[in-house]
This record gives sequence, C-alpha cells and structure tokens, in this order.
Amino acid sequence: MREHETPLTVRFNEVDSYGVAWHGHYVAWLEVGRNDLAGRFGLDAAQIGELGYLAPVVDLELSYRRPARFNEELRIMTTARRTETATIEFATRILGADGTLCARGRTVHALTDRDGVLQYRLPPAVGERLERLLAWTEGA
Repeated sequence: MREHETPLTVRFNEVDSYGVAWHGHYVAWLEVGRNDLAGRFGLDAAQIGELGYLAPVVDLELSYRRPARFNEELRIMTTARRTETATIEFATRILGADGTLCARGRTVHALTDRDGVLQYRLPPAVGERLERLLAWTEGA
C-alpha cells in the first residue's frame, strides 16, 4: 500500500522529564498525518464538517517501539484501509530520522451527522472522496 509522508520535528514542549517525547503526543502525530493525507482528498476534519458530517475516532491502537527525542526529524507515514462498514480506517507508522520505527498506530472513524446520528452508509459525497483516497493508497 502507498503511504503519504508528513515530516514532523519533535518540539521541546513535547519532551517529558525523561528527555523523550511524551507518549500522548504520538496520538496527536497520528492525527497530523491522517489530516494531511485525508485533506488531499477532501476528507480532513474541516472538509468532512463542511459536508455536514463528523468523523469521530471510535477505535485507536498505538504501539511504541523506540522513543523519539527533542528536535528529532520524524516521518509520519499514513495510509488508508478498506473496511466492510461505513467507517474510515487509517494506519500510521512514525519513523525516526534513521528510518527506525518509533510507533505504529491505527484509527477507525465512524461517520455521524452534525447531531451525532450514526451513518450506516457513507453519504455519496464522502464515499466518492474515500474511494479516490483508497484508489491512491492501493496504487490504482
């Protein structure tokens, strides 16, 4: 699968007293990569909102492999996966400057209208954009 690369530098405020990036920031970095990729296809949080929908995270997995450190250049590698339900799934690898895996994550997003009503089918505008994103990740 094709991955979208988002460069990111670990900032001083993201480092904890151990001198490494605090674990909670990795979740935010997943979001940075996800919105960067999704935005290219009209599916970032603001763009989905403009269509009248929300895409809250309903499942999150994150595995830590190696700590990131202050001022380290990271590469957030994000792709999307097909699902059998009306959800959007992203998979992410956070790589250090030397290419080693710092963390691996996955998020699943349900789709609701602005009132929080769960959508059991993707609305056409969202489905078309998602299909373009998935075609890109699959190299089609």
